[in-house]
Amino acid sequence: MAKKIEKTNAARLLDRAKIAYELVPYEVDESNLAATHVAQSLGEPIERVYKTLVLRGDRTGHFVCVVQGDREVDLKAAAKVSGNKYAEMIPMKDLLQTTGYIRGGCSPIGMKRRFVTFVDSTATTFDYIYISAGVRGLQLKINPAQLITFVGAQVADVETVAELE
Repeated sequence: MAKKIEKTNAARLLDRAKIAYELVPYEVDESNLAATHVAQSLGEPIERVYKTLVLRGDRTGHFVCVVQGDREVDLKAAAKVSGNKYAEMIPMKDLLQTTGYIRGGCSPIGMKRRFVTFVDSTATTFDYIYISAGVRGLQLKINPAQLITFVGAQVADVETVAELE
C-alpha cells in the first residue's frame, strides 16, 4: 500500500484557490539538498525544477526570487527589478524566522508574510515546473502561469548560470 502524502500548507492554499497541482514525493538526502538531486530523484530535467531564494534589498527589504535549480540569482538584476541599489541573499540562519520554511523546503507559496516575488522568465517556457511544497521530500508540479498569478509574482530575468564548484 502506498504511503499517504500529507498535504502541506502550500497545497491547502492552492486547493482553496482551486489551482491544479500535483504533489510529488522524492527521497531526501540530508547531505545533498541541491535542486540537481531533486531533479534526479524526480527523473526530470533540472530546467523544470525551480528553487525559491529569499533576498534583502537595501531599499525595499525582503523579496523572493524563483530560479531554475542549476542557476543562481543574478544579484544586480534582482536588485534592479526590485527597486534596490543592491541586494543580497539572507543568511541561512534567518530563513525559518523570515519565511516559516527551512532550507530545502522553501516554497514561494504560504510564507509567513507575502513578499514581492520574481519568477525567472525561463519558467514561462514550460507547461509545468516543480517547486518545493514547503517541506523537504515533496515537490509541487504546477503550471508556472498559475503559480505566477497565485503568488502575484512578476516575471523577470533574475538568474545567471551558476559557478562550477
